[in-house]
Amino acid sequence: MYNKAKILIAGSALLATVHAYADQPLSRINTVTDSDSISQSHTLKDVQITTRRVGTSRLAGPLNAVSMRREELFKAACCNLGESFSTNPSVDVSYNDATTGARQIKLLGLSGTYVQMLTENIPNFRGAAAPYALGYVPGPWMKAIQVSKGSASVKNGYESITGQINVDYKKPEDEENIEVNLFQDTKSRMEANADANIHMNSGLSTEILLHYENSTKNHDDNNDGFLDKPKVEQYNLQNRWFYRHKNYLFHGGIGALKENRNGGQMADGHHTEHNADEPLYRIALKSNRYEAYAKNAFILDSDHGTNIALMTSASMHQLDATYGLKGYDVNEKNLYASLIFETNFTKVHNLSLGLSLNHDYLGQHYRTLTDAAYEGNIDYNAPTVSSRINDKETVPGAYAQYTLNLGHHFTAMAGIRLDHSSLYGNFITPRFHVKYTPVSAVSLRLSAGKGYRTVHALAENNYLMTSGRRLVIDPLKQEDAWNYGASAAFYIPLFGETLKLNAEYYYTRFGNQAVIDYDSNPSVIHITNLNGKSYSHTMQIDATYPLFKGMTLTAAYRLNDVKTTYGGKLMERPLTSKYKGLVTASYKTPLGLWQFDATWQLNGGGRLPAAYTDNTTQLSAWNTRFKAYSQVSAQVTRWFRHWSVYIGGENLTNFTQDTTIYGASNPWSSAFEPTMIWGPVHGRMFYAGIRVNLN
Repeated sequence: MYNKAKILIAGSALLATVHAYADQPLSRINTVTDSDSISQSHTLKDVQITTRRVGTSRLAGPLNAVSMRREELFKAACCNLGESFSTNPSVDVSYNDATTGARQIKLLGLSGTYVQMLTENIPNFRGAAAPYALGYVPGPWMKAIQVSKGSASVKNGYESITGQINVDYKKPEDEENIEVNLFQDTKSRMEANADANIHMNSGLSTEILLHYENSTKNHDDNNDGFLDKPKVEQYNLQNRWFYRHKNYLFHGGIGALKENRNGGQMADGHHTEHNADEPLYRIALKSNRYEAYAKNAFILDSDHGTNIALMTSASMHQLDATYGLKGYDVNEKNLYASLIFETNFTKVHNLSLGLSLNHDYLGQHYRTLTDAAYEGNIDYNAPTVSSRINDKETVPGAYAQYTLNLGHHFTAMAGIRLDHSSLYGNFITPRFHVKYTPVSAVSLRLSAGKGYRTVHALAENNYLMTSGRRLVIDPLKQEDAWNYGASAAFYIPLFGETLKLNAEYYYTRFGNQAVIDYDSNPSVIHITNLNGKSYSHTMQIDATYPLFKGMTLTAAYRLNDVKTTYGGKLMERPLTSKYKGLVTASYKTPLGLWQFDATWQLNGGGRLPAAYTDNTTQLSAWNTRFKAYSQVSAQVTRWFRHWSVYIGGENLTNFTQDTTIYGASNPWSSAFEPTMIWGPVHGRMFYAGIRVNLN
């Protein structure tokens, strides 16, 4: 029985999304105490001990990583992955433009393309899926999110430059359960989620995850004649399986998603002067996504943790997009496989070896206006040009990673990869991490590593086609960058509680980079290769302290120094805040029936690129800098035995960017610009929801 338990633990650790993360349910423990052990005359029958896990915790090991569990995700509406970081001081989420609803993550001051996205430890949401991927993972499906900063382990490939975000879904082998989540907000967005798992026998279980989203009413609060947010309808389904037999474990599943996004000018056009002879500026995006994955683990020697794992995944992403008179269609296919061997020679020495294969294919078709149409105002009857581009790349690779673990005080991990790209040839990825704990109250971490990335410029930035400017894309090199990091975590006893203090610094330096250049020629959006320097300095300090029983306060401050060379001049990266402040407060009543959460964010100002001035407009449409702004969100939750209700509000300060779409009165003009987004697009919003748990 003891050996079986060890085999199960080893296999589960191999298949876990982050091997250092263990998620044990500790909500309520009922114990019966033997009266003889206390006193013959006093009997304690039922003693109920209520334990409360911290929503966010730092993971063990040399990586600077944290895990956000459901306790943290429940502090806000958390309808999808993109809305899960409102209480996280490290990750920013912002809109790319004011028309499509495309969103991006920013980590270490850089865009989300440099963050490797994983689901269940498998790379996912690449290429054309990237601009909208944050809406493809419903919040109620998630069990936890792991966020690591800096260069990550070489196990997951070479693409992580600023960090990794790994989504840990609910598991088929979890305790049998049925959950339902319903959500409605004042912007007419409605969501319904349901999931259930069934244990067919001791070794086989399955799970169904369902999601429906509908936001199809018109909203134009700023009266510019354009929808403030696109109308979205999404269907999302996954079926996941788990099987265990002796020394073999299997995780697998399939998923399908269908989404329609419609935005642009409102049909009545009553807020702006509209020529009835001109067509309305419409934006329509139809997405279909299909994916499947399988993870197999073979436990060879449980005493030494010797395992072999084979992970495979396949996905197909279809996008049919229209932006006014422009169009973009893509059929993207991805295949991924990873074979991993891992063993512990002793408790001190661990070795991991692996092979991997990644194949990307993007069949792209775009339609855009001819160059002649960009002279002066665009003629909406002007001819268009049509082009087809087929991008494909196959990358086989191999890695070795060694970990030295000298107990609690010192851990070092060194890894190296050798990969061969069918486009760029051979390249080597070294990475190194070390953790030193001189005393239990202090943990120090250092990291250094390189990352590479193949750019699919049009697929990853297709929202740029909403702009009236001409979009020019040069032949692009493979991106590469070095990342160096240092962090210190302190656990300081203070007034009977523990103050958790964390300080960190990261430096990212690019060798090659795909640069989105608005500045060199303001009439053109130019995606070109870096010709000069590009770097990011990020410093952050954050602290968490329980002020009193049930009340936890977190405060954080981050400073960004991000610069890139545009047209031969080193400049601040546009649309990037110089700093961020965050304060979160969470209070749960002694019996756990009520929970109150509030978050305050301060986003620093930054630079805007040069504004486009056409032949008839001599003044810039916007200032060269944007100012700092703050936002407040809050939520109240009432917990019951098998269900809970919650109400809340976002952007309670009602701050919005003054102008989100420049040139809205003439969307067919080359001065039409909806991509200059640096602040909130939507004003104050309230919501309510219910969670039902039929455990």
